[in-house]
Amino acid sequence: MADAKVIPFDDDRSRSGGASRPARRRTGAGGPGSGRGDGSAAPVSALPGAQVPELSGQFPEAGEGGQESRGDAVDADGSPAGGWERRIAGGLAFLRRRVTGDYDVDEFGYDEELTDQVLMSLLRPLADKYFRVEVKGIENIPSDGGALIVANHSGTLPLDGLMLQVAVHDNHPADRHLRLLAADLVFHLPVVNELARKAGHTLACAEDAQRLLETGEIVGVMPEGFKGIGKPFGERYKLQRFGRGGFVSTALRAGAPIVPCSIVGAEEIYPMIGNAKTLARLLGIPYFPITPTFPWLGPLGALPLPTKWTIQFGEPIPTDGYPPEAAEDPMLMFNLTDQVREQIQHTLYKLLVQRRSVFF
Repeated sequence: MADAKVIPFDDDRSRSGGASRPARRRTGAGGPGSGRGDGSAAPVSALPGAQVPELSGQFPEAGEGGQESRGDAVDADGSPAGGWERRIAGGLAFLRRRVTGDYDVDEFGYDEELTDQVLMSLLRPLADKYFRVEVKGIENIPSDGGALIVANHSGTLPLDGLMLQVAVHDNHPADRHLRLLAADLVFHLPVVNELARKAGHTLACAEDAQRLLETGEIVGVMPEGFKGIGKPFGERYKLQRFGRGGFVSTALRAGAPIVPCSIVGAEEIYPMIGNAKTLARLLGIPYFPITPTFPWLGPLGALPLPTKWTIQFGEPIPTDGYPPEAAEDPMLMFNLTDQVREQIQHTLYKLLVQRRSVFF
């Protein structure tokens, strides 16, 4: 198999893919033999007793004057005519590019085509149908330039990060993509490592995050880390420590705004009532969760509960007004970190009060 082409990360090519092909416009209403050899319209003979309306010298184009265009035809299932053929052709072209390696990835391994056409298509039903994610405040994410989204972390398994990625991808009017910062454990797991890279995730380090922000990307970070997703069910929606404020320092260096994000619904998908610490150490993982269904029901116990989710993006906190040396000021980093944390926690409480039910 041929190797994929690697492109520079700061390539300024359009992120919307190839330019769309302009629609071919029909210039005449008649088919073959309906006009004269010289291109002029053939005369129309009236039926007996009928009146012939005055013609302007040219028939109206298809789709104009109330006449239905051929492109408006639909198949028996209601889809546009030829829709299945186009889908099959597009799928075959996609497979050909995969096999031949004729696709682009950036220096972090991000494969935009695979993410848009495959990974998002797999995650979208989980977000729309199963968790029924409601997105609020998407307008607080800028339409261009870098921004750092800081969200709470929960749920025993990090499904909230994936749902956050779908929320930005499918709801932002500028079709922006979220690049998540992931723990090093993610990149040590087989298969998961490759999928994470293809989906645009990268190691949660200041250097990678700053480079992404400076090149105008939307970066997502969940500072609670394993402390957030591995906390007991009794401590749900209580934010853990946000580390040492490294994400604030990164945003200050890049001059990117910080967008607080609150996620409600993820805490209840796997109610963690216990932690088998000895087994976790043997397996080399941060914790081994015990829930009302896992491990008692086996693989069936790994099925998340279908809770109702809400993801709300708060007002952005600007950082471009600070001097360059502000990134080294520990007091400023502490104050900004505390401001972001308090805004997320306050919004969580507000959303919980508004929530009618965990599942509806």
